[in-house]
Amino acid sequence: MAQITLIEAVTQALAYEMAHDDSVVVLGEDVGVNGGVFRATQGLQEKFGELRVLDTPLDETTIAGVTVGLAAQGMKPVAEAQFEGFIYPMMEQIACHAARLRNRTRGRITVPAVWRAPWGGGIRAPEHHSEANEHLFTNIPGLRVVMPSSPARAYGLLLAAIRDPDPVMFFEPKRIYRQYKEEVPDDGEALPLDVCFVLRDGTDVTIVTWGAQVKEALEAADELAADGISAEVIDVATLTPLDFDTIAESVQKTGRCVIVHEAPKTAGFGAEIAARLAEECMYDLLAPVERVTGFDTHIPLFRLEMKYLPSTERVVAAAKRTLAAS
Repeated sequence: MAQITLIEAVTQALAYEMAHDDSVVVLGEDVGVNGGVFRATQGLQEKFGELRVLDTPLDETTIAGVTVGLAAQGMKPVAEAQFEGFIYPMMEQIACHAARLRNRTRGRITVPAVWRAPWGGGIRAPEHHSEANEHLFTNIPGLRVVMPSSPARAYGLLLAAIRDPDPVMFFEPKRIYRQYKEEVPDDGEALPLDVCFVLRDGTDVTIVTWGAQVKEALEAADELAADGISAEVIDVATLTPLDFDTIAESVQKTGRCVIVHEAPKTAGFGAEIAARLAEECMYDLLAPVERVTGFDTHIPLFRLEMKYLPSTERVVAAAKRTLAAS
C-alpha cells in the first residue's frame, strides 16, 4: 500500500465519496481545471465531469449560498474556501442559514454540506492566507467544526463529514499538507466525529491540541519523556461538539493540563476547554491549566511567523510549569 500525504488523503476521500454517491458535488474557486490552489481536487473534474466539480467565480458569498441551496434540496456539496482567511464573506450564509435550517424547519430541511478550508500559518504566506480562526465557528449552534492532524484522520474524518446530515466546517492544516506520509487504505472507512483521539498515554500531564499543533505536542511529549515526565497527548479532532469526557478522564489521571492552539489566546477555543476544566474538574487539578497559543495580534509575515506559532519548546516549558506548581 502506497503512503500518501494529508492533501492526497483529502483528494482520495473526495474521489471515493463521489464515486459511491452521485449526490456529492465539489465547488469552489479553481477546484476544477486547476485542481485547487493546493491541488486537493486535482483530477476530480476529469474523472467526474464539470457538472460535479464546479469552478465558481471569485465570490465566496455566492459559493456559500449555492452550497446551502444545493444541500437543502438533497445534494451533498463540498465547498472550498481557497484559504481560511477568505471565509468571512461566507459566514452570513453559514451562520444564518446552514446552521439554522434544521431548527428553523423543525427538521423538515437539513443541510448536509461541508465547507473545506486550508487553515493556519507556517507556509510563508501573507495574513489572509494564514488565518487560524476556528473559534469563530465553535460558538455557532448547528455546526460541526472538524480539524484533522494526519493523512489517516483527514481521510476518515472527511468521509464522515460528507456523510453527516448537518453542516460541517472542515479545516485542513496546510502547514502539514505535505509534511509526512502514512499508509491510508482507500476502503471508505470513516472515522467517528465528535470523538477525541488519545495519541499517547501518559500519567503526569495532559496535552490537549488539534490540527497542525499535534506535531509539536508529540515532539514535546518525547522531550518530556527524556526528562522522566509522562505526557498524555489528545487530538481533539472535532472541536464542536466537544468530546469533553475524554479530556476530563485524562486530567483526572494526570492532574495537569496544557492546551495548545495556533489561534490568538483571548477567547480561543482553548479558553472554553480551560473553563470547563475549572467548572467540572477543579478538584482533580494539581496545577493551573496552561495555554500555549498564538498571540493576540495578526499573524506576522514570514520572518516572524514561526515565532508566533506555538513551538515544541513553549509546550515543554508550559508542561514543566504545571509540574513545578504542584
